[in-house]
Amino acid sequence: MSPLGVIRTALPNMDRETKDQYVLVIQAKDMVGQMGGLSGTTSVTVTLTDVNDNPPRFTHKNYQYTVPESLPVKSVVARIKAADADIGSNAEMDYRIMDGDGPGMFNITTDEDTQDGVIILLKPLDFETKSSFSLRIEATNRNIDSNFLSLGPFSDTTSVKVTVEDVNEPPLFSTPLSRMVVSEDARVGTSIGRVSAHDPDTTNSPIRYSIDRNTDLERFFNVDALSGVISTAKALDREVNSVHNLTIFAIESKDPAQIGKGITLITVLDINDNAPVFAIDYETLLCENTMPGQVIQTISAVDKDEPLSGHRFYFALDAPVAGNLNFTLRDNKDNTASILTKRGGFKRREQPVYRLPVLIVDSGSPALSSTNTLSVRVCDCDSDGVALSCGAVAYTATGLSTGALLAILGCIITLLVMVLLIVTMRRRRKEPLILEEERDIRENIVRYDDEGGGEEDTEAFDMVTLRNLNVIRDPSVRRDVTPDTPTFFHYPTASRPPYKSLPDNVVFREFIWERLKDADVDPSAPPYDSLQTYAFEGSGSVAESLSSLESLSTDSDQNYDYLSNWGPRFKKLADLYGNSDGNGVFS
Repeated sequence: MSPLGVIRTALPNMDRETKDQYVLVIQAKDMVGQMGGLSGTTSVTVTLTDVNDNPPRFTHKNYQYTVPESLPVKSVVARIKAADADIGSNAEMDYRIMDGDGPGMFNITTDEDTQDGVIILLKPLDFETKSSFSLRIEATNRNIDSNFLSLGPFSDTTSVKVTVEDVNEPPLFSTPLSRMVVSEDARVGTSIGRVSAHDPDTTNSPIRYSIDRNTDLERFFNVDALSGVISTAKALDREVNSVHNLTIFAIESKDPAQIGKGITLITVLDINDNAPVFAIDYETLLCENTMPGQVIQTISAVDKDEPLSGHRFYFALDAPVAGNLNFTLRDNKDNTASILTKRGGFKRREQPVYRLPVLIVDSGSPALSSTNTLSVRVCDCDSDGVALSCGAVAYTATGLSTGALLAILGCIITLLVMVLLIVTMRRRRKEPLILEEERDIRENIVRYDDEGGGEEDTEAFDMVTLRNLNVIRDPSVRRDVTPDTPTFFHYPTASRPPYKSLPDNVVFREFIWERLKDADVDPSAPPYDSLQTYAFEGSGSVAESLSSLESLSTDSDQNYDYLSNWGPRFKKLADLYGNSDGNGVFS
C-alpha cells in the first residue's frame, strides 16, 4: 500500500475459486509516523470478481442409461452436467452430440436454470430393431475470454450409452390406413379386402381381428378373426352411406390386453338403381289469355345415383297424353324440358286443372324411368300476366236443385237426431219398481220424548207392509206362541164388514196392529218390524251415576208397566222394572 493510501495487489494470478474475499486493516498516522503522533485504523474488504478462466469438465467419462422401448417421443432420456468453477455468465455452456449411432434418434439441450444437458428422444424406440445407442457429447463454455485462451480449450467431452429395454407391445398393422372398394349390389358375404397386423415382439404372438362395432353400428361388415378378410354382412346402399370408416382391432392371443388399431375406409361404388324424378314440386299457373306456343313451365330432374360420366335425362309426355290438344313438351337437351301450350282460350269454368304425366329417363345401364305428374292450374290474370285467382269457379250444380240439397241435408240431420235419442235412451237406467225391498225408501215417524239427556231414536216401519193396504188379511199367528196382544177392534170373521164399509182410519189402525202383532210374536223378526215407545226416564241420578241398575236401589215414581206390552223380547226387562204382583202379560 502506498503512503498515499493506494492499495495494490502484492501477488500475481490471484484465484477467486481459491479465495474470493480479503479483509485488510489500514492504519493512518500523523507527524509522519514519528513518536508522539496520533493514528487511526479502518477495515477494507477486497472481493475478487470472476473471469472465465476455468473450462467445463464432466465428472465421468462414460455415462449409461436404460429406457423402455415404449418411451414416448419428446420424453427426457437422461440429464448430464459438466462442472465449471466459474459463476454467472462465465459458467454458461452449450451441449451437442458430436457423433455416435443416435444423432437422429436423440437431441440434447441446455437447461438454463441448472446448466444441465437434457437428452430428449426424437423417434420411437424399437428393441427388436436396435437395443442400444452410443453418443459422444461435448460441453463448451458459451462466453470465452480471449485473455485466458492459453489456459486450454474451454470444452470437454463424454460418452453416453443408452440401452433399450424390451416391453410387450401391441400388434402393428402393416398399413395403418387401408382403403377398399365394394359395389353397391355386392351380395352378402362378398370379400372386400384383407388387413394384416403382426406382433412386433420377439414372441411373435398370433393375432386375432375384430371390428369396433361403434364404427359399424348397423353391422354391414364382418372380419375373419384369423385371416383378417373383410366381407359384407348386409346389403349396401350407396345413397344412404357411400363411405364406411371402420376401426379394426388386432389382439394378441397370448396377451389380450395388447390391442392394436387400424383404420379401413370402404367406398361403395354406385350402380343405377334410382329412377330420376322432378327436382321440385312444381306449381304451374296458366293464364286464361295465354297464347298458343307459349312456355308455361321449365322442368328439371334429379337422380340419387352418381354415374361416373354424369347425369343425362330425357323428357317426354307419357304415351296416353302425347297427342293431346292442349300442351306439348320440348326436351332442351340440357337435363331440362319446357312445357308449351298448343292452343289458347283456356277457361277456368270449363276445366280448372290439367294434369300432365311426364316421363323422365336416365342414361344409366340399364336405363331407369319414372312418370311424374305436372299439375297445371288455370288462373284469371291481369294484363301483365300476374295470376289473380286460380282454381274452380263456384257455381250451382246442374244435377240437383237447391230444394233437393236442403231435403238431403234435413234427412241427414233427422237421422243424426234419432241416433242420438236411441243412444241416450239406452244409457238411461230404468228406475226399479216400488216393491223392490232392496231399494225401498223408508218413511220414518219420529217421536221426541224427554229421556233425561238420553239419545233420540225413531220409530221405524216396514214400508212394504204399509203399502199393501188394499187387502186385510187374517193374522198369521205362530202355532207355537199364543198371541196375547189385543187389537183395538174385534170383529168376528164372518161378521167383519167389507173393506169399503169401514172408516179409513179404522181400517188403517187395524192393519197396523195386525202387522205389529205378527212382529211381536215372531222373535226372529228384525227390529224395524216392531213398534217401540221411549218414555221419560227422569232427569238423572243425584249420585251422578249413569248405571240403569243403580235405580233399582232407589225409590222411583216411574211406571214401567208398559214394558209388558213390548213383546217377549222385553220380558226380562219387564220383570225387572214392572210390578211384582205377577199380573203382567208374559208372567
